[in-house]
Amino acid sequence: MIRALAILIFSCATTPPALAQSYPAKPLKVIVSTSAGGITDLAARIFGAHVTAKSGQPVVIENRPGASGNIAMDAVAKATPDGYTLGVANTGNIVINPYLMRYMPYDPLNDLLPVAPIGTVPLFLVINANLPAVTLAEFIAYAKAQPDKVSYASAGVGTTPDLAAHELSRRAGLKLVFVPFRGTAPAVAAVLGGDVQVTFVSMGPHMEFVRQGKLRVLAAATPMRVPYLPHVPTFAEQGFAGFEISTWFALFAPRATAKEIVDQLNGYVRDLARDADAHKVLAANFVDPAIMTAAEFADLVRADAVKWKQIVHDAGVTVD
Repeated sequence: MIRALAILIFSCATTPPALAQSYPAKPLKVIVSTSAGGITDLAARIFGAHVTAKSGQPVVIENRPGASGNIAMDAVAKATPDGYTLGVANTGNIVINPYLMRYMPYDPLNDLLPVAPIGTVPLFLVINANLPAVTLAEFIAYAKAQPDKVSYASAGVGTTPDLAAHELSRRAGLKLVFVPFRGTAPAVAAVLGGDVQVTFVSMGPHMEFVRQGKLRVLAAATPMRVPYLPHVPTFAEQGFAGFEISTWFALFAPRATAKEIVDQLNGYVRDLARDADAHKVLAANFVDPAIMTAAEFADLVRADAVKWKQIVHDAGVTVD
Protein backbone atom coordinates (compact mmCIF):
# COMPACT_ATOMS: atom_id res chain seq x y z
CA MET A 1 0.00 0.00 0.00
CA ILE A 2 2.79 2.41 0.97
CA ARG A 3 4.70 1.45 -2.19
CA ALA A 4 1.59 2.02 -4.33
CA LEU A 5 1.01 5.41 -2.71
CA ALA A 6 4.64 6.35 -3.31
CA ILE A 7 4.30 5.42 -6.98
CA LEU A 8 1.11 7.50 -7.26
CA ILE A 9 2.75 10.53 -5.62
CA PHE A 10 5.78 10.19 -7.89
CA SER A 11 3.64 9.91 -11.02
CA CYS A 12 1.65 13.03 -10.09
CA ALA A 13 4.84 14.94 -9.36
CA THR A 14 6.29 14.07 -12.75
CA THR A 15 3.12 14.72 -14.75
CA PRO A 16 3.54 17.78 -17.00
CA PRO A 17 1.87 20.80 -15.34
CA ALA A 18 -0.60 21.25 -18.21
CA LEU A 19 -1.88 17.72 -17.68
CA ALA A 20 -1.98 17.84 -13.89
CA GLN A 21 -4.76 20.40 -13.95
CA SER A 22 -7.78 21.17 -16.05
CA TYR A 23 -6.63 22.54 -19.40
CA PRO A 24 -6.79 25.38 -20.15
CA ALA A 25 -6.32 26.81 -16.67
CA LYS A 26 -5.07 30.24 -17.77
CA PRO A 27 -5.20 32.52 -20.84
CA LEU A 28 -3.82 31.23 -24.12
CA LYS A 29 -1.74 33.16 -26.64
CA VAL A 30 -2.15 32.54 -30.36
CA ILE A 31 0.61 33.98 -32.56
CA VAL A 32 -0.57 34.72 -36.10
CA SER A 33 1.77 34.64 -39.10
CA THR A 34 0.13 37.63 -40.82
CA SER A 35 -1.07 41.11 -40.02
CA ALA A 36 -4.62 41.73 -38.81
CA GLY A 37 -7.43 41.69 -41.34
CA GLY A 38 -6.62 38.71 -43.57
CA ILE A 39 -8.06 35.20 -43.60
CA THR A 40 -5.23 33.78 -41.46
CA ASP A 41 -6.01 36.39 -38.81
CA LEU A 42 -9.75 35.77 -39.14
CA ALA A 43 -9.24 32.03 -38.59
CA ALA A 44 -7.22 32.72 -35.44
CA ARG A 45 -9.84 35.08 -34.02
CA ILE A 46 -12.72 32.69 -34.72
CA PHE A 47 -10.76 29.92 -32.99
CA GLY A 48 -9.93 32.16 -30.04
CA ALA A 49 -13.53 33.25 -29.55
CA HIS A 50 -14.68 29.64 -29.66
CA VAL A 51 -12.13 28.48 -27.08
CA THR A 52 -13.11 31.33 -24.77
CA ALA A 53 -16.79 30.45 -25.12
CA LYS A 54 -16.10 26.79 -24.33
CA SER A 55 -13.45 27.12 -21.60
CA GLY A 56 -13.98 30.58 -20.13
CA GLN A 57 -10.30 31.37 -20.66
CA PRO A 58 -9.27 34.46 -22.66
CA VAL A 59 -7.30 33.93 -25.86
CA VAL A 60 -4.85 36.68 -26.77
CA ILE A 61 -4.25 37.09 -30.50
CA GLU A 62 -0.76 38.37 -31.33
CA ASN A 63 -0.03 39.26 -34.96
CA ARG A 64 3.64 38.95 -35.91
CA PRO A 65 3.86 39.46 -39.69
CA GLY A 66 7.14 39.42 -41.55
CA ALA A 67 9.57 37.09 -43.33
CA SER A 68 6.69 35.21 -44.97
CA GLY A 69 5.43 34.03 -41.61
CA ASN A 70 8.80 32.83 -40.32
CA ILE A 71 8.97 35.38 -37.50
CA ALA A 72 5.68 34.23 -36.00
CA MET A 73 6.07 30.50 -36.43
CA ASP A 74 9.69 30.48 -35.28
CA ALA A 75 8.43 32.02 -32.03
CA VAL A 76 5.80 29.29 -31.74
CA ALA A 77 8.34 26.55 -32.43
CA LYS A 78 10.61 27.87 -29.67
CA ALA A 79 7.82 28.45 -27.12
CA THR A 80 7.31 26.29 -24.03
CA PRO A 81 5.27 23.27 -25.21
CA ASP A 82 2.60 23.56 -22.52
CA GLY A 83 -0.38 24.36 -24.75
CA TYR A 84 -0.51 28.03 -23.83
CA THR A 85 1.40 29.40 -26.82
CA LEU A 86 0.01 28.31 -30.17
CA GLY A 87 0.25 29.50 -33.74
CA VAL A 88 -2.09 29.97 -36.67
CA ALA A 89 -0.39 29.76 -40.05
CA ASN A 90 -1.23 29.09 -43.67
CA THR A 91 -0.02 26.66 -46.33
CA GLY A 92 2.76 28.92 -47.55
CA ASN A 93 4.26 29.43 -44.10
CA ILE A 94 4.57 25.71 -43.41
CA VAL A 95 5.00 23.69 -46.62
CA ILE A 96 6.23 26.23 -49.17
CA ASN A 97 8.75 28.34 -47.25
CA PRO A 98 11.16 25.44 -46.57
CA TYR A 99 11.67 24.92 -50.32
CA LEU A 100 11.36 28.54 -51.38
CA MET A 101 13.56 30.43 -48.94
CA ARG A 102 17.34 30.23 -48.86
CA TYR A 103 17.38 30.65 -45.08
CA MET A 104 14.93 29.28 -42.52
CA PRO A 105 15.34 30.04 -38.79
CA TYR A 106 13.48 26.84 -37.92
CA ASP A 107 12.12 23.68 -39.57
CA PRO A 108 8.32 23.95 -39.91
CA LEU A 109 7.90 20.26 -40.66
CA ASN A 110 9.86 19.07 -37.63
CA ASP A 111 9.67 21.86 -35.05
CA LEU A 112 5.89 22.29 -35.12
CA LEU A 113 3.04 19.93 -34.38
CA PRO A 114 0.02 20.11 -36.73
CA VAL A 115 -3.10 20.39 -34.57
CA ALA A 116 -6.02 21.06 -36.92
CA PRO A 117 -7.05 22.96 -40.05
CA ILE A 118 -9.56 25.72 -39.29
CA GLY A 119 -10.56 26.25 -42.91
CA THR A 120 -9.46 26.13 -46.52
CA VAL A 121 -9.72 28.56 -49.42
CA PRO A 122 -9.37 27.40 -53.04
CA LEU A 123 -7.81 29.40 -55.85
CA PHE A 124 -9.50 30.51 -59.07
CA LEU A 125 -8.01 31.68 -62.35
CA VAL A 126 -9.48 35.07 -63.27
CA ILE A 127 -8.99 37.39 -66.23
CA ASN A 128 -10.02 40.89 -67.18
CA ALA A 129 -13.57 40.50 -68.50
CA ASN A 130 -12.72 42.44 -71.68
CA LEU A 131 -10.35 39.73 -72.90
CA PRO A 132 -11.66 37.68 -75.86
CA ALA A 133 -11.74 34.43 -73.88
CA VAL A 134 -14.68 32.79 -72.14
CA THR A 135 -13.14 29.40 -71.37
CA LEU A 136 -9.75 28.21 -70.15
CA ALA A 137 -9.04 26.68 -73.55
CA GLU A 138 -9.76 29.99 -75.26
CA PHE A 139 -7.46 31.85 -72.87
CA ILE A 140 -4.65 29.35 -73.43
CA ALA A 141 -5.05 29.73 -77.21
CA TYR A 142 -5.08 33.53 -76.82
CA ALA A 143 -1.90 33.47 -74.71
CA LYS A 144 -0.10 31.05 -77.02
CA ALA A 145 -0.87 33.27 -79.99
CA GLN A 146 0.92 36.12 -78.18
CA PRO A 147 3.96 34.59 -76.45
CA ASP A 148 5.68 36.91 -73.97
CA LYS A 149 2.92 39.51 -74.38
CA VAL A 150 0.21 38.26 -72.02
CA SER A 151 1.05 39.22 -68.45
CA TYR A 152 0.20 37.64 -65.11
CA ALA A 153 -0.22 39.67 -61.92
CA SER A 154 1.80 37.88 -59.26
CA ALA A 155 0.67 38.55 -55.69
CA GLY A 156 4.23 38.40 -54.39
CA VAL A 157 7.05 36.13 -55.54
CA GLY A 158 6.67 32.62 -54.16
CA THR A 159 3.13 33.08 -52.87
CA THR A 160 0.57 30.36 -53.50
CA PRO A 161 -1.10 32.29 -56.38
CA ASP A 162 2.31 33.01 -57.91
CA LEU A 163 3.36 29.36 -57.82
CA ALA A 164 -0.06 28.29 -59.13
CA ALA A 165 0.50 30.46 -62.20
CA HIS A 166 3.98 29.01 -62.73
CA GLU A 167 2.50 25.51 -62.54
CA LEU A 168 -0.27 26.36 -65.02
CA SER A 169 2.26 27.94 -67.39
CA ARG A 170 4.42 24.82 -67.22
CA ARG A 171 1.57 22.40 -67.80
CA ALA A 172 -0.14 24.45 -70.52
CA GLY A 173 3.08 25.46 -72.28
CA LEU A 174 2.47 29.19 -71.82
CA LYS A 175 5.01 32.02 -71.85
CA LEU A 176 3.43 34.56 -69.54
CA VAL A 177 5.15 37.73 -68.41
CA PHE A 178 5.16 37.69 -64.61
CA VAL A 179 4.54 41.09 -63.04
CA PRO A 180 5.08 41.04 -59.24
CA PHE A 181 2.97 43.14 -56.88
CA ARG A 182 3.05 43.59 -53.12
CA GLY A 183 -0.02 41.54 -52.33
CA THR A 184 -3.28 40.41 -53.89
CA ALA A 185 -5.14 43.74 -53.80
CA PRO A 186 -2.76 45.63 -56.14
CA ALA A 187 -2.45 42.55 -58.36
CA VAL A 188 -6.22 42.36 -58.81
CA ALA A 189 -6.39 46.14 -59.34
CA ALA A 190 -3.93 45.77 -62.21
CA VAL A 191 -6.10 43.09 -63.82
CA LEU A 192 -9.23 45.20 -63.35
CA GLY A 193 -7.47 48.16 -64.97
CA GLY A 194 -6.34 46.09 -67.93
CA ASP A 195 -2.64 46.66 -67.26
CA VAL A 196 -2.26 42.92 -66.63
CA GLN A 197 -4.49 40.23 -68.08
CA VAL A 198 -4.70 37.37 -65.60
CA THR A 199 -4.11 36.27 -62.01
CA PHE A 200 -5.06 33.64 -59.44
CA VAL A 201 -7.23 34.66 -56.47
CA SER A 202 -9.35 33.28 -53.69
CA MET A 203 -12.87 34.66 -53.94
CA GLY A 204 -13.19 36.52 -50.62
CA PRO A 205 -13.17 40.26 -51.38
CA HIS A 206 -13.10 39.67 -55.14
CA MET A 207 -16.51 38.07 -55.60
CA GLU A 208 -18.10 41.49 -56.06
CA PHE A 209 -15.91 42.14 -59.12
CA VAL A 210 -17.14 38.85 -60.56
CA ARG A 211 -20.76 39.79 -59.89
CA GLN A 212 -20.20 43.17 -61.51
CA GLY A 213 -18.82 41.50 -64.63
CA LYS A 214 -15.37 43.06 -64.26
CA LEU A 215 -13.55 39.78 -63.63
CA ARG A 216 -14.21 36.53 -65.47
CA VAL A 217 -13.54 33.26 -63.66
CA LEU A 218 -12.16 30.61 -66.00
CA ALA A 219 -11.40 27.70 -63.69
CA ALA A 220 -11.51 26.49 -60.10
CA ALA A 221 -8.48 24.69 -58.66
CA THR A 222 -10.79 22.40 -56.70
CA PRO A 223 -11.70 18.70 -56.89
CA MET A 224 -15.31 19.63 -57.70
CA ARG A 225 -17.29 22.76 -58.52
CA VAL A 226 -17.98 25.10 -55.62
CA PRO A 227 -21.57 26.00 -54.67
CA TYR A 228 -21.00 29.76 -54.82
CA LEU A 229 -19.72 29.55 -58.44
CA PRO A 230 -21.56 26.51 -59.81
CA HIS A 231 -21.10 27.57 -63.44
CA VAL A 232 -17.29 27.61 -63.17
CA PRO A 233 -15.67 24.31 -64.21
CA THR A 234 -12.68 22.86 -62.42
CA PHE A 235 -9.26 22.61 -64.03
CA ALA A 236 -9.70 18.83 -64.13
CA GLU A 237 -12.89 19.21 -66.16
CA GLN A 238 -10.87 21.23 -68.67
CA GLY A 239 -8.03 18.80 -69.15
CA PHE A 240 -5.74 19.53 -66.18
CA ALA A 241 -6.14 16.49 -63.97
CA GLY A 242 -4.95 16.95 -60.40
CA PHE A 243 -4.64 20.73 -60.67
CA GLU A 244 -6.00 21.39 -57.18
CA ILE A 245 -4.56 24.28 -55.22
CA SER A 246 -5.97 25.69 -52.03
CA THR A 247 -4.66 27.41 -48.94
CA TRP A 248 -5.40 26.04 -45.50
CA PHE A 249 -5.36 28.12 -42.34
CA ALA A 250 -4.47 25.97 -39.40
CA LEU A 251 -3.51 25.64 -35.75
CA PHE A 252 0.00 24.52 -34.77
CA ALA A 253 1.76 23.88 -31.47
CA PRO A 254 5.41 23.45 -30.42
CA ARG A 255 6.68 19.96 -31.27
CA ALA A 256 6.84 18.55 -27.72
CA THR A 257 3.26 19.51 -26.77
CA ALA A 258 1.50 16.61 -25.03
CA LYS A 259 -0.89 14.52 -27.12
CA GLU A 260 -3.71 15.08 -24.62
CA ILE A 261 -3.48 18.83 -25.15
CA VAL A 262 -3.23 18.49 -28.92
CA ASP A 263 -6.31 16.27 -28.96
CA GLN A 264 -8.26 18.74 -26.83
CA LEU A 265 -7.29 21.64 -29.09
CA ASN A 266 -8.18 19.56 -32.13
CA GLY A 267 -11.56 18.91 -30.53
CA TYR A 268 -12.14 22.65 -30.15
CA VAL A 269 -11.43 23.18 -33.86
CA ARG A 270 -13.63 20.29 -35.00
CA ASP A 271 -16.42 21.58 -32.77
CA LEU A 272 -15.87 25.03 -34.25
CA ALA A 273 -16.51 23.65 -37.75
CA ARG A 274 -19.97 22.57 -36.59
CA ASP A 275 -20.81 25.88 -34.89
CA ALA A 276 -23.52 27.73 -36.85
CA ASP A 277 -22.28 31.25 -36.06
CA ALA A 278 -18.66 30.43 -36.88
CA HIS A 279 -19.75 28.65 -40.04
CA LYS A 280 -21.65 31.77 -41.10
CA VAL A 281 -18.57 33.98 -40.68
CA LEU A 282 -16.37 31.54 -42.58
CA ALA A 283 -18.92 31.19 -45.39
CA ALA A 284 -19.17 34.98 -45.72
CA ASN A 285 -15.43 34.96 -46.47
CA PHE A 286 -15.68 31.91 -48.79
CA VAL A 287 -13.70 29.78 -46.35
CA ASP A 288 -14.62 26.10 -46.25
CA PRO A 289 -14.54 24.59 -42.74
CA ALA A 290 -12.27 21.57 -42.38
CA ILE A 291 -12.79 18.65 -40.00
CA MET A 292 -9.76 16.42 -39.41
CA THR A 293 -8.10 14.64 -36.53
CA ALA A 294 -4.60 15.78 -35.64
CA ALA A 295 -3.19 12.63 -37.27
CA GLU A 296 -5.17 13.22 -40.47
CA PHE A 297 -4.00 16.81 -40.64
CA ALA A 298 -0.38 15.76 -40.07
CA ASP A 299 -0.73 13.39 -43.04
CA LEU A 300 -2.11 16.25 -45.16
CA VAL A 301 0.78 18.53 -44.19
CA ARG A 302 3.31 15.87 -45.20
CA ALA A 303 1.53 15.24 -48.52
CA ASP A 304 1.30 18.96 -49.26
CA ALA A 305 5.01 19.37 -48.50
CA VAL A 306 5.84 16.78 -51.16
CA LYS A 307 3.53 18.47 -53.68
CA TRP A 308 4.81 22.00 -53.08
CA LYS A 309 8.44 20.94 -53.05
CA GLN A 310 7.98 19.74 -56.63
CA ILE A 311 6.03 22.84 -57.70
CA VAL A 312 8.66 25.19 -56.26
CA HIS A 313 11.41 23.17 -57.93
CA ASP A 314 9.65 23.24 -61.30
CA ALA A 315 9.03 26.99 -60.99
CA GLY A 316 12.70 27.63 -60.22
CA VAL A 317 11.77 30.33 -57.71
CA THR A 318 13.81 31.21 -54.62
CA VAL A 319 13.56 34.02 -52.07
CA ASP A 320 16.46 35.39 -50.03
